[in-house]
Amino acid sequence: MRSWSIPVGRLFGVELRIHLTFFLLLIFVSWTEYNAHGSANGGRDLALVAIVLACVCAHEAAHMLIGRRMGMTPKAVILLPLTGVTLYEESRTERLAAGFAWRREIRLALIGPLINMILAVLAAMVISGAAPSVNLWKWPFFVPSNLPRSLVWANIYIAGLNLLPAYPLDGGRILRAMLSRGPNGAMATRRAVSISTTLAMILVIAGLFRDTWLTIIGIIIFSAAQLEERAIVFQSVLDNVRLEEVMLTDFATLSPADTLEDALDKAVHSLQDDFPVVRGSDMVGVISRQKILDALRVEGNGYVQAVMNKIFEVSVRQESLGSAFRKLTARNSSIIPVVEDQRLIGIVTLQNLMHSMALLAESRKLRRPE
Repeated sequence: MRSWSIPVGRLFGVELRIHLTFFLLLIFVSWTEYNAHGSANGGRDLALVAIVLACVCAHEAAHMLIGRRMGMTPKAVILLPLTGVTLYEESRTERLAAGFAWRREIRLALIGPLINMILAVLAAMVISGAAPSVNLWKWPFFVPSNLPRSLVWANIYIAGLNLLPAYPLDGGRILRAMLSRGPNGAMATRRAVSISTTLAMILVIAGLFRDTWLTIIGIIIFSAAQLEERAIVFQSVLDNVRLEEVMLTDFATLSPADTLEDALDKAVHSLQDDFPVVRGSDMVGVISRQKILDALRVEGNGYVQAVMNKIFEVSVRQESLGSAFRKLTARNSSIIPVVEDQRLIGIVTLQNLMHSMALLAESRKLRRPE
């Protein structure tokens, strides 16, 4: 999710990120204006891109609010110039696999374009009443020199373009929903992504011979499709990979009787950021390198037992990565001990989990049959 996007805040409590293609859009708008008029107006160009961003935010906010009413839990949204990619909790996959869920997916997909059309109508009514001199029907419809007209047409364009059968645009989601009426929802998503990639390439090539805007739209669709494909692969890793495949079996432990200075010395000579605390054969707590440092700064040297976290989750080797992630986030923790017959046999840390998931996702993409 963090590749090619930057965090900008939260929308209804959900992390909001902007994809770097928005900067490509700003450059393209400025370049188009310069070619047409011999100069570019940076302030108006930026305002035009901000209008697009606001329209996409409204589009995605509608998806999220309706999605929550359907029982989906969004984790983050990545905004692109035409649409957004919403990352949901793992339970979304299970709910959408239920009977008749494809109909819910279609209803959810249609709400975004509908909101944009409603906003376009409202904006047209307000602008026509407040500023009759603004000609909403004069070509070109989308230009920095007429921002009120651009506000109306940005919503119309976003609504119309999102109905293209290109995943993850809303039209592509409808296509995916129709394909996923069978038992294999992941395969339906892959097919929809393949269709999207093909359509994106057609638009890019067509833009080279006709309108450069087609190339920009193709690039945006391609970027969105790649984000969705990565999400599919990572979801597959979460569902199918067991902890025994990624857990660390060669790791350092601390004793509750260790002083914080001794614990820090061990941490310095280890690549671990998190440590299980073991008394004899029993695990009694967990502690992080950062917590050791913080305790030393605030309280001075003491014992690990006094500052370790005594409430922690444990897993067994057969659990999935998805289960491990849920336990990590539930406790806001960064380490999960793996036990067998009440004996510590390995650890999974957030650090090594993210590293392992990236490698596993890439290996699955390489091994996936055509």
